[in-house]
Amino acid sequence: MTALPYQRLYMRMIHITSMGTELPEWLKSKYSLLQNKFGKKGFSYEQAVKILKEDKDEKTAATVFSELEKAGFIKIKAGSTNKNLYKLKQREEWKEIFSVNQKMTRNTIESILKKAADLIRTRVDYKFILILLFYKRISDKWELEYEKEYRKALAEGLSEERAKEEAKNYRFHTFDLPEEFLWENIRKDVSKLPENFSKALKALGERNKDLKDVVDRTDFIEFTTSTENAEILRQLVELFSEKKLHHVSPDILGDAYEWVLRYFAPTKAKEGEVYTPREVIKLLVEVLDPDPGESVYDPCCGSGGMLITSYNHVKEEHGKEEVKKLFLYGQEANPMTYTLCKMNLYIHDIIDVNIQGGDTLLYPKFLEDNTLKEFDMVIANPPWNQDGFGKDTLRKANFWKKRFRYGFPPNQSADWAWMQHMITSARDKNGRVGVVIDNGCLFRGGKEKRIRTKVLERDLIECVILLPEKLFYNTGAPGAIIVFNKNKSQERKGKVLFINASEEYEQHPDVRKLNRLGEEHISKIVEVYKRFEDEKGFARIVALDEIKDNDHNLNIPLYVFPEVEVEEIDINREWAELREIGGEIEQIEKQIEEYLKVLE
Repeated sequence: MTALPYQRLYMRMIHITSMGTELPEWLKSKYSLLQNKFGKKGFSYEQAVKILKEDKDEKTAATVFSELEKAGFIKIKAGSTNKNLYKLKQREEWKEIFSVNQKMTRNTIESILKKAADLIRTRVDYKFILILLFYKRISDKWELEYEKEYRKALAEGLSEERAKEEAKNYRFHTFDLPEEFLWENIRKDVSKLPENFSKALKALGERNKDLKDVVDRTDFIEFTTSTENAEILRQLVELFSEKKLHHVSPDILGDAYEWVLRYFAPTKAKEGEVYTPREVIKLLVEVLDPDPGESVYDPCCGSGGMLITSYNHVKEEHGKEEVKKLFLYGQEANPMTYTLCKMNLYIHDIIDVNIQGGDTLLYPKFLEDNTLKEFDMVIANPPWNQDGFGKDTLRKANFWKKRFRYGFPPNQSADWAWMQHMITSARDKNGRVGVVIDNGCLFRGGKEKRIRTKVLERDLIECVILLPEKLFYNTGAPGAIIVFNKNKSQERKGKVLFINASEEYEQHPDVRKLNRLGEEHISKIVEVYKRFEDEKGFARIVALDEIKDNDHNLNIPLYVFPEVEVEEIDINREWAELREIGGEIEQIEKQIEEYLKVLE
């Protein structure tokens, strides 16, 4: 049996993990042991294991061999007797190893994605880039998992043939992927790329319940009905084949995925697709401040940005072990966006998360004891002013009496339907809610005013933040953030903190017509929220009685308005300058009259 494609290619782009530019001392001694025995000669795995076992150590031979191979210090090639032969990389080749590994950076991946974006431009849906990136990661990681289990099986005494079969077992892999559909096997036959990718995605969905109705929604055959698209697919596959992705950190790969979403956001906004700027999400997450052991729920999770940012916040604040105790939930109505969300979470290495498909306003999916499940933190950027969810529609929704207890919104705007659902989904004891919403819901009258009045009377609103204009790709209007708290601290009861952050922005570095929140702006807003104090021209604590006197209007400029610097004018000096200018004008007029006389 000849070596498999991933065995032959395995060592080409392998990456150094945690080794820096030098081997650890214990591994260096093992390398020296093998170097003294074999030098530049080839050797079998069994021969290497025999030598390593002679050097009694608590580390197994399989571990040593695995670390050397993973770091790129062993070359692999098919032997003449159907057994793999290995060679040690000599010291003069070490520089080459490190230089290859150092190339696989965030900039490298973004460079590949920029080339991919240039290939498709606006002719092809950008989602094909994300699907290929996702599939390449799965395939490359399968190869890595295979190599690990293959070496382990050999060390346990299995024959090479049995070890190969054992290493393919789905139990050892993140996803069950048929060997025939590995990336390198698919790309062999260029003429069948669309057919094989479609088959591969279908098989992936059938064999992995978490990917059912996710990746198998994409039809590459239909996509390549035009010759132009078939050529684009070929070029995309070759572009992604340049690098292996199994050793790229989830942070870097996740940033790459987000880069694609952000890059195409201005174009997709024109088609009605919503992308929440990650700076706005960061602000909201830092305000709500999730902790390990808590549950976070996004009822319209889109591509997963709110959940991913919440996860990263807990990981940065509390560490990798503590973030495992965070529980993430999301629901998304759009099937394609649901697909992007599932892939995005996997690319970020966030596996333990519950994402459901379906219309949240009508059919919320998260239930407990035959009623709505409640969460510690509810966070979302729902569709602004979504129409079609008035009284007649919402009375048909599941649990409508419990969710819309404060009233039904007008048919032309579901803003307060979303917010009521989020409030109901938050725990009574410590539930807090953060929503990015259209500014108009703060002051519109009619049905929205009646709902707003009842919510205020129950003292559920803790903070209202006016955002700068031109932050969002699909509208230039300034949005708002409303923070609800079902269990306010004693000093915050009966009060609402208004923050006017309309002037807290910088110019967007990539999109000329947009603004964005900078780090200093986010910090300033979060700090004043946590202090819950007045700050002249920026923040003000307002009693509910005052809001009631304003007819329950939450329009932020009613309560706090940025201070405008007024220039002091010295009237005497200004008058003297004006008289001086007048004299100069009189002199010029006289000169012009003289010139005109000469011309006559």
